[in-house]
Amino acid sequence: MTHALYRADAYRSQAPATVAAITERGGICLDASLFYPTSGGQTGDGGRLSWDGGAAEIVLTVKDGEDTVLVPAEGSTLPQVGTKITQTLDWARRYRCMRLHTGLHLLSVVIPLPVTGGHITQEKGRLDFDMPDAPGDKQDIEDQLNALVEADAPVAEEWITDAELDADPGLVKTLSVQPPRGTGRVRLVRIGGEQQIDLQPCGGTHVRSTAEVGRLRLGKIEKKGRRNRRVSVTLEDPDRPHE
Repeated sequence: MTHALYRADAYRSQAPATVAAITERGGICLDASLFYPTSGGQTGDGGRLSWDGGAAEIVLTVKDGEDTVLVPAEGSTLPQVGTKITQTLDWARRYRCMRLHTGLHLLSVVIPLPVTGGHITQEKGRLDFDMPDAPGDKQDIEDQLNALVEADAPVAEEWITDAELDADPGLVKTLSVQPPRGTGRVRLVRIGGEQQIDLQPCGGTHVRSTAEVGRLRLGKIEKKGRRNRRVSVTLEDPDRPHE
């Protein structure tokens, strides 16, 4: 079982670790990983591993049961099990995903409809909604979205038990992706302090304040079936650094 360092601190971009296993397909498992694995609609991290006498570029991170598997670039030299390594995230890629993921939580507030799907990459994020009719004013949605960004509301996590979530099923906005369970407790992401903006289960990585998201641009609103519509957002300034 991989210890998820990204969960304790999503802003940490470098850390030591030990190679715990090499999979049959050449994936690298560490005892503790900064790399977020593809899950919940968020694309997994990339970056670099380095060790005495070698290095490998990581192009993607995925889950395999309780393990996090780092996928090296094709042709990479692999470290041996037990090797002490330094893991370094592609921070620019991670930070864009953090900003977009938080932005999608805000989008689910501006469009208060059931979410039927979603996806986040460093280029853009999108949510699919149970939305039979197209919204009348796309610019108004974008303006409301950016007003929430500019509110500079805090983003924090808290935990509840599985039983508490079962007693309050309205917390779950996504119809297609269920909150990660198995440990007896579920992570919630709260946006806003005393004046709550959003609260929902989520295992992804987020920024600490909505202001860090930066201005968002609303993309196409595409029809994806009789009732589903896809709403995409991009970052107006994707290379904005974390201060």
